[in-house]
Amino acid sequence: MHFGATLRLLRVDAGLSLRDLARRIGVSGAYLSRVENGLDAVPTPERLSAIARELDVPPTLLVDVAHRVNPFVASYLEQEPGARALVLDLARRQLTGAQLARLRELIDREFAPPAARKEAQSLPLAPLLAPERIVLGLSCSGLEDALDVAAGRLAAMNPDVSASSLAARLRQREEEVPSAVGNGVAVPHAFVSGWAPQAAALVTLASPLRTETPDGLPLRLLVVLVGTAGRAHLMRLAHVARLASDGLVDQLGEARSSQEVLERIGELDALA
Repeated sequence: MHFGATLRLLRVDAGLSLRDLARRIGVSGAYLSRVENGLDAVPTPERLSAIARELDVPPTLLVDVAHRVNPFVASYLEQEPGARALVLDLARRQLTGAQLARLRELIDREFAPPAARKEAQSLPLAPLLAPERIVLGLSCSGLEDALDVAAGRLAAMNPDVSASSLAARLRQREEEVPSAVGNGVAVPHAFVSGWAPQAAALVTLASPLRTETPDGLPLRLLVVLVGTAGRAHLMRLAHVARLASDGLVDQLGEARSSQEVLERIGELDALA
């Protein structure tokens, strides 16, 4: 995955310049630029937590997006040998996403959720989608074609916004900051005043689209977000990036219906 591309999207959408964020977390702008461009390693969990605080997103979410080991998890596994054995057992069993979601439900029923989970650590994607806003196997010649299709599905929700104007906003935002987050996924988005709640369209491509991406992999899936700027948008953007790094494209690759897509995304959301 390419954490830097996601960090740039989050920073820009939070309204922070590269210099501002670097100053707030006590690093140089040159260092942060190298991270965003994939030239330096992903920051340490401690520095990721500092970045998350400045972006006003849960630190655990950003640590997960970066695929860093959460210090809390590492400490717990060190203190509890039984926990290490359980994690190893889960890995050996190769449980599916649906099975892990069921396991989490069982744990929550038997044991009270920890205080750390009282506040949502991410905002799920599935509630933003609907069958009519899921397009499978779209044939297109370029990203703009896919954005036009997604804009048409989203504009149908709001009589005050035309498909053409929404597509123009999506294209403009894409020109400002490319939304590819790696692993074949892009998250184009546009802010529309008064649009609430946030909504999403999902488009899978019949053929991989060769365009500039942070990891060089062609685009295979778009999650298009529309709503207002703010913390909820940043959390969902980071959540989609995390799903991408966890294999969202492959998870949806065999889906044959919009309903099946919704079910699979619901399972992935439940594991977040």
